[in-house]
Amino acid sequence: MKIIDIISKFGLEIKAVGDPQKEIRGCYVSDMLSDVLANAKEGNLWITRQTHPNIIGVASIKELSGILIAGNKEIEPDTLNKACAENITVMTSPLQTFEIAGALYSFLTQGTEK
Repeated sequence: MKIIDIISKFGLEIKAVGDPQKEIRGCYVSDMLSDVLANAKEGNLWITRQTHPNIIGVASIKELSGILIAGNKEIEPDTLNKACAENITVMTSPLQTFEIAGALYSFLTQGTEK
């Protein structure tokens, strides 16, 4: 599954364009940067409500596929500038974290559960 595949499926708004062809290999949901640094896997899509520039640094270090901000939170301009510089896609959803995480889980695991 690629970033581009979920953008239209879930009505996500792109706030910073990275690589829309980047592969999503799962999702990680957390608002704690230290938790993401310790536990997120390369290729994960990070779902959070954090919007400060440090999220871009974490996503870059962990080689995440992108960042999805739940609840249509306003994103700091410095964050978006840094995302563009680091080639990281940042998207927003009007859905709250629980709703978008559940929807993505169902979509990404479709046909893979026993």
